Amino acid sequence: MKLVRFGPVGQERPGAIDRDGRVRDLSGVVADIAPAALTPPALAALAALALDTLPLAPADARLGCPVAAIGKIVGVGLNYRDHAEECGAAIPQTPILFLKPTSSLAGPNDAIVLPPGSTSTDWEVELGVVIGTRAKNVAVADALAHVAGYCLAHDVSERHDQLQLGSQWTKGKSHDGFCPVGPWLVTADEVADVQALPMWCDVNGRRMQASSTQQMIFGVAQCIADISRYMTLMPGDLLITGTPAGVGLGQKPPLYLKAGDRVTLGIESLGSQAQQVLAASAGVPT
Repeated sequence: MKLVRFGPVGQERPGAIDRDGRVRDLSGVVADIAPAALTPPALAALAALALDTLPLAPADARLGCPVAAIGKIVGVGLNYRDHAEECGAAIPQTPILFLKPTSSLAGPNDAIVLPPGSTSTDWEVELGVVIGTRAKNVAVADALAHVAGYCLAHDVSERHDQLQLGSQWTKGKSHDGFCPVGPWLVTADEVADVQALPMWCDVNGRRMQASSTQQMIFGVAQCIADISRYMTLMPGDLLITGTPAGVGLGQKPPLYLKAGDRVTLGIESLGSQAQQVLAASAGVPT
């Protein structure tokens, strides 16, 4: 099942994609695609719906982040060997973790607004993992049973803020709108092998990243198990699992986003995103 949220910023309604690719309004069935709707019983009830009998959303409706009330966003850094190498970093021996604030969340096609003075904003296509059941100290073999679904995520990063202002990555990962998610959440039962999903990112029509989740250093199950050692993962939490080579930082010389650029990215079976890059003074359209 593909779950979505549609409507203006702050007024999104829950929905699902029907067999013809149209958005059906779930607001008469569920309050939102929030943690309570992501548990196994709740997802089973949604899967049993006759979507064709539900109202259609407006054809031009904006898509928002497909999950509401996300508790935390946990990132895994340098999780593709080729990306670590292009950054001149050592290959991690254990997952490198960082947090992004929920204020960085955005819809899949919302504009990326450059922070004031930014000259180093970068792109990173990533697999997103949404937790469906509480996970604490879970074994690798049991980890995927805690997943509600998978999604496309864009870990936008301001490299100067990330790398030049101390040892913490948070400053460069946290700007508003720096975590576009969606277009939809694909429930875990519809993803046969999460470690075999092709992924890509284009900037102004030029293919910059082309890889597969098969290339992760630490697979999804291992990431969940490791993260759950340090914090309890709750329904609705979002994990973003790293990016392959081809980011702007890795170009020679480095190449970063500027106002007027267009970024498109996707993961097979999980959909695609398209974002216009705006100057800091432009604001974000709703």
